[in-house]
Amino acid sequence: MKLQMVGCSHHGSSLEVRERLAFTAEQARDALRRFRCQFPRSEAVLLSTCNRVELYTASEAEDGCPTHQQVVEFLARYHGLEPAEIFDDLFERTGEDAVRHLFTVAASLDSMVVGEAQILSQVKQAYDLAADGDAAGALTHIAFQAAIRVARRVARETAIHQKRVSIASVAVADFALSVFDRFDDKKVLVIGAGEMGQETLAYLQAEGAREITVVNRNLMRAERLARQFQGRAAAWDSLLEHMAEADLVVGATGARGTVVSLADYRKIEKRREQRNLLILDLAVPRDFDPAIGDCIGVYLFAIDDLRKVCEENRKAREKEWPAAERIIEEETARFMAEWRHRATGPTIRRLRERSEEIKQEELSRVLNKLTELDDRSQREITLAFDRLVNKLLHPPLKSLRDEAEQGAPHGLLDALKRLFHLKD
Repeated sequence: MKLQMVGCSHHGSSLEVRERLAFTAEQARDALRRFRCQFPRSEAVLLSTCNRVELYTASEAEDGCPTHQQVVEFLARYHGLEPAEIFDDLFERTGEDAVRHLFTVAASLDSMVVGEAQILSQVKQAYDLAADGDAAGALTHIAFQAAIRVARRVARETAIHQKRVSIASVAVADFALSVFDRFDDKKVLVIGAGEMGQETLAYLQAEGAREITVVNRNLMRAERLARQFQGRAAAWDSLLEHMAEADLVVGATGARGTVVSLADYRKIEKRREQRNLLILDLAVPRDFDPAIGDCIGVYLFAIDDLRKVCEENRKAREKEWPAAERIIEEETARFMAEWRHRATGPTIRRLRERSEEIKQEELSRVLNKLTELDDRSQREITLAFDRLVNKLLHPPLKSLRDEAEQGAPHGLLDALKRLFHLKD
């Protein structure tokens, strides 16, 4: 049996390369169908995220999986590229290394932001898509189910997922939730329509935020982001009007200078009637004059405040890393033992079945000739045949199991098949 992975990730490939190799869900479904037509003896699961593109393949037969070169060619041709353009960006993992890599990815130890929760759901979705399209099979099933189990164990037994390390997640979980205990009744204003604003809105919406307004110099971009979160867009010159009504304001523009000065805030301060206002200034340079934080009812947190918490959380996660790695190693060893047992199981079963057939043939021939024997004598002869077969089979089967435990059963496995004429 063989399990392998060929792919690229943020560790060794540029964003440009990952974008050229990325698959939408529909493309992944189509690619897996084409892959199975080209390599009918191989199972396949395709994992494609913004940080990685990885094709996992598995086959009962060693030569059932495509080679590294064949996978590179398949991925390149699908995207209209020449294999030489991407060959150096695609790395390969086989056998135990492939299993360890899959477990590490699912547990979010290989992510750009270690401990982020999205990757496990992406792994599940990749397997489900492959299973729905009949690209996955028994081998990929046990590998991906094991990966999901391992990821959950890492999350349960370590704190590696508990400390947030992205600016947006810390802004919401560590700061916003310290000011407000709920968001479903709060008015949220986001200034800027870039990635930081988008990520922060995702966390806020997950916490229950419903009334969302996006203001951006480019109204079209504001409308696009607002639609994504079922909010509304507003013109740039209405910023202060919406800020007067807001409970939480996120500053995430790319402006080169201050967007809201103290003088600007003074224009709307009376209208707020000292209601609490949380400002998360995630921009560099800052969008808000720091002096606004001294006004009554205003809680202003700038990027440096958030970065400090991110760094503290990152150090806390690093302390959990050895425990998470131990779990990965334990589970990899456990999986490989089961995998090797699965590899030798069919041969052992066929050898026993063949031995039983030969024993029964010879036993019947002997007993048919010795018709005068009583039942007790027949039973003794039958037991003698059983003992003889078991003693003959014990040494080769024990050697096969020992080699499987040590991780190299294939030489003896092939020898037994040839010696005893065992067909696959």
